[in-house]
Amino acid sequence: MKELNIKQLFGQYKVLALLIAIAIIWSFFSWQTQGDFISARNISNLLRQMSVTGILACGMVLVIISGEIDLSVGSLLGLLGGVAAVLDVLHGISLPLTLICVLALGLLIGLCNGYMTAYLGIPSFIVGLGGMLAFRGILLGVTGGLTIAPVSDNLVAIGQGYLPAWLGSALGFALLALALVLTWRQRGNRKRHNLPAAPLWRDVVRLAVIGAILLLFVHTLDSYDGIPVPVLLLLALLGIFSYVTSQTVFGRRIYAVGSNMEATRLSGVNVKAVKLWIFGIMGLMCALAGLVNTARLAAGSPSAGTSGELDAIAACFIGGTSMRGGSGTVYGALIGALVMASLDNGMSMLDVDTFWQMIVKGSILVLAVWIDVSTRTGRR
Repeated sequence: MKELNIKQLFGQYKVLALLIAIAIIWSFFSWQTQGDFISARNISNLLRQMSVTGILACGMVLVIISGEIDLSVGSLLGLLGGVAAVLDVLHGISLPLTLICVLALGLLIGLCNGYMTAYLGIPSFIVGLGGMLAFRGILLGVTGGLTIAPVSDNLVAIGQGYLPAWLGSALGFALLALALVLTWRQRGNRKRHNLPAAPLWRDVVRLAVIGAILLLFVHTLDSYDGIPVPVLLLLALLGIFSYVTSQTVFGRRIYAVGSNMEATRLSGVNVKAVKLWIFGIMGLMCALAGLVNTARLAAGSPSAGTSGELDAIAACFIGGTSMRGGSGTVYGALIGALVMASLDNGMSMLDVDTFWQMIVKGSILVLAVWIDVSTRTGRR
């Protein structure tokens, strides 16, 4: 019974458990590095490092919720980042046109993957596995197996730029105001429909916690160089995807498809179209991640994105996304990406051997899936 209660606790409060885990991880690495791990400079580098995996996780969580998987995202990230470097360095194309071309190519490839999965009936595992090999081969052909560098300063700014301190502070206040407005609207809607609302003090405490986190976040990053542009992009994606998954018909259909595809189809939903656009969004996220990665490295590398699909999938599972589909959140996936990035960053600072880093990350992934399986079994 005690074991069952613990499992139910993890099942109901996965995000809280993840935040506690992050606090433990940060405390341990801070202790081992004499506080260097939580310095403003390292936090900024950590969040920038996390951004690429986080962007991929935003798209991957939709794919997994719908009951599919995409193993090609790491190779596609590398390919699209390499295309961006080739257009920028070898052909001197302007940044706006480069961005449009890369994003359009990512969307097109994602739609092709979705078409093969949804309309041709090829299992997404096989489509992704084939893409993993094919896209990596195309990348080697596009770059000639060489690193394409240096990219222009305008492109570098996407991965290495910072917001001015005053703009970062304004952003923090804007996010807090947005949280206040959304909370007020939610309480008003529940009252209008005669639904029970949470006690006012609970919403006040939640807003106070959000405000404290935003203040600490902005102050820490401003004390270094400011909020990194990739982190700003990731925050924007978090807001957009959270809104889509929780407030739109398309978002509800994604969960419905993953929960019971046949029942969803019989209810009149075009399941194939939903899956098509999910993979299209995944391709778009690969394009964004490829652009940020190339800009962060200031070069297009033929090895870029290696194992990126594993990090994205692991971030989703660690963040509470069910491997069976039908359950998961974007913010959970991003917290999972933060866990992965924290482990990478901390173990690198301690000069832990690469094989130990792989063992630790793999063990945590298996543990996360075990918790998901156990908690769901316990509720049956």
